[in-house]
Amino acid sequence: MQASLTDAALWHRIHFGFTITYHYLFPQLTMGLAWFLVYWKWRALRTGDEKYHRAARFWARIFGLNFAVGVVTGIPMEFQFGTNWAGFSKYSGAVIGQTLAMEGMFAFFLESAFIGALIWGEKRLGPRNHFLAAVGVATGSWLSGLFILLTNAFMQHPVGYAVAANGTLALSDVGAFLLNPWALVQYAHNQCAALVTGSFAVAAMGAFYSLRGTHPEQARVYLNTGTLVGLFASLLVAFPTGDSQAKMVGRYQPVTLASMEGLFQGTRLADVSMIGQPNVSQQRLENPIPLPGALSFLAYGTFQSYVRGLNEFPKDDWPDNIELIYYAFHIMITLGTIFILIMAWANWKRWRGRLESSCGLLWVLMLAFPFPYIATSLGWMTAEMGRQPWLVYGLFRTNSGYSQVVSAGDTIFTLIGFVGLYFVLGLLFLYLTGREIHKGPDAPDAVLKPQEVSV
Repeated sequence: MQASLTDAALWHRIHFGFTITYHYLFPQLTMGLAWFLVYWKWRALRTGDEKYHRAARFWARIFGLNFAVGVVTGIPMEFQFGTNWAGFSKYSGAVIGQTLAMEGMFAFFLESAFIGALIWGEKRLGPRNHFLAAVGVATGSWLSGLFILLTNAFMQHPVGYAVAANGTLALSDVGAFLLNPWALVQYAHNQCAALVTGSFAVAAMGAFYSLRGTHPEQARVYLNTGTLVGLFASLLVAFPTGDSQAKMVGRYQPVTLASMEGLFQGTRLADVSMIGQPNVSQQRLENPIPLPGALSFLAYGTFQSYVRGLNEFPKDDWPDNIELIYYAFHIMITLGTIFILIMAWANWKRWRGRLESSCGLLWVLMLAFPFPYIATSLGWMTAEMGRQPWLVYGLFRTNSGYSQVVSAGDTIFTLIGFVGLYFVLGLLFLYLTGREIHKGPDAPDAVLKPQEVSV
């Protein structure tokens, strides 16, 4: 799709891209924190140790703030299917509407029903029922992610559909739709990435309190739990879930795979370039530092596998911003590698009993917590821009899906409004979260002496 600044389709895409990227900053943390809350409530139930109750109470408040802002920023996206993407809704609504409705009716209501009980109902419910409330919140959170990703997976790899007499899509095989192989792999990869976000947030909070010398017992809980889960989650994001996702792209979206690596000429022993700059006009990758055969192996399982280049596809089927896809993908996998190294380092220190006294590592953990957000945003950018120029891959093009009656000017105007509103909402969220962090866990802890934290 050839776009210009006066092209309404471009602005509709920017509009939805902004709102969904901003929105996903919040549910990725709630999904990442959900099972931490379950674990701490379970440990409290088994041991009776108050420190686990306090950890669950504190993080339940952080969870609640993220959930509230996630709801506020998620509702406008539902309306955008009608206001900005009416053509797409008319074409595929009979299919994707099923999972969007399931998300609202089952997962969202389940999570909403239990979150109030989790935050405010501990004394009334008692330990066992409060633990069950945490399980309900976590289940609803992850079910919500499942239904949303089933919707997205249909756009990436449509299955279980039929074409109706009027040319729109209809659901013909519910089983195939719900068991879409793309969805299963994508869900596993996405949820592991959410656990990475939650782990880094928990570990960062522990590092913050350790460096300040406050709430030492809680800081220890956060550091130990966050770094242990973070290591396993970071490894799972890379393998097997990331590896399986790459193979899924290679099998069903080979033009996207070629764009992700800036590969213009098909070849065997195709390289993964650690560094490089795609030059689309000259159809080559400049200044590459390659890993020979790595792309063939990652995408198809053998080093001798043939990987198709962009020149083997019609230019009308090329993604419309190959450079951005290439850089987003490579920065994402670089960050993923860094996450593994950081968490491996932290667990080595933890095993030696020196994590809480390693000042340099604590600073790294504290400052690293925004990077999983960047990595997940880049991952979604790779997936969604890589799918272009299709809204439903191979069936329905993006330039046919936007609302024709909504002009570029109208879209820009509302986009400016959303940017301003979300800026204010973000400041309010940061203020409320900062207030909770300043208050800390419920009961006061002893304060560490500054000399107890060393390099």
